[in-house]
Amino acid sequence: MNIVFYRAPMSSAIPVASVLTELQVPHQRITFDLDAGDQRKPAFLKLNPNGKVPTLLVDGQPLFEALAIMQWLGDHFGVAKKLWPADGDPARFAALSWSTWNYVTLGGTLSRLLTASSPTVPPELHHPPLAEAAKQQVLELFGLLDDRLSQQPFMLGQSFSLLDIIVGSTVLWAQVCGVPLNGHPALSAYAEQCKARPSIRDEWQ
Repeated sequence: MNIVFYRAPMSSAIPVASVLTELQVPHQRITFDLDAGDQRKPAFLKLNPNGKVPTLLVDGQPLFEALAIMQWLGDHFGVAKKLWPADGDPARFAALSWSTWNYVTLGGTLSRLLTASSPTVPPELHHPPLAEAAKQQVLELFGLLDDRLSQQPFMLGQSFSLLDIIVGSTVLWAQVCGVPLNGHPALSAYAEQCKARPSIRDEWQ
């Protein structure tokens, strides 16, 4: 299987890079300069009309959207390594539910926070009340994770899985965005565990 991974530093490609590293999947990496507009070149737009990373090319077939890529990698490489639950495993429901929740609910709320407050966003789009509301919503969602992780060390139980790369990377990104983990002791300990995992640590350097 020939896999080409299109990525960029400090982008939403980071967790995909971590998953590929964790699974030790042979692949070629192509790093884009987003400021230079590499992602908008016609050849790449044929692979991903959104003009975004991450994008995976698998035997010539494009696969885009980070969550879709990671779930596919889990199914094709993670099950054998016991890092992703197989079809029929009760834990699979939790893996699919929480990974989707991570991107749609937690990630979507973080996006609203960034749009309303980030210095990388045009000032005319900033909205302090919306930013504060989004920040409080993120903290409430952190509470759900904290409750789960107070009962078990990892998202699926006693063992590390790809779901911890998916969720852990978003928690680390939230910290970069200025959302503290104060008041969430289990989640704080979990974030430190994720940060220390080589497959995650090396991609955040």
